[in-house]
Amino acid sequence: MSECSDASQLHPSITRAWVRLMRAQQIVLEAIEQDLKAASVPPLGWYDVLLELSRAEDGRLRPYEIEQRTLLAQHNLSRLLDRMEKAGLVQREVFSEDGRGRWVIITDNGRTMQKRMWSVYAAAIQRHLGDKLDIAQADQLADLLAKLSRTP
Repeated sequence: MSECSDASQLHPSITRAWVRLMRAQQIVLEAIEQDLKAASVPPLGWYDVLLELSRAEDGRLRPYEIEQRTLLAQHNLSRLLDRMEKAGLVQREVFSEDGRGRWVIITDNGRTMQKRMWSVYAAAIQRHLGDKLDIAQADQLADLLAKLSRTP
């Protein structure tokens, strides 16, 4: 591993890796979003919320729990939940122990949409990632990215 306390001494390989990581993420996410749009399903952020709710006990989470489990900021999540509730994919219910809090609960329509979105999303992941890497390369990439995800 390389250690560098002076940014001016940053190795060009590290800079190149950073730029390529950011570009690849942007390109693949945009392509997947386009595939979802072409299939007339909601954007990826909706899928993330529906997935976490479907995984949760009783299909319900508090908004802060959704925020912790996804990459959505609180202010974005609140507006997103408003749109998802209007679309009938989630509902909000008062948290019985604390009248100020709310549960977000996935509806049957939300479960159906999550499954529908996954069929498009999985095909998009295959097209934009799986078709470009063999299994060994995918494993290597996953291992390298795991190193970036760990906190020291």
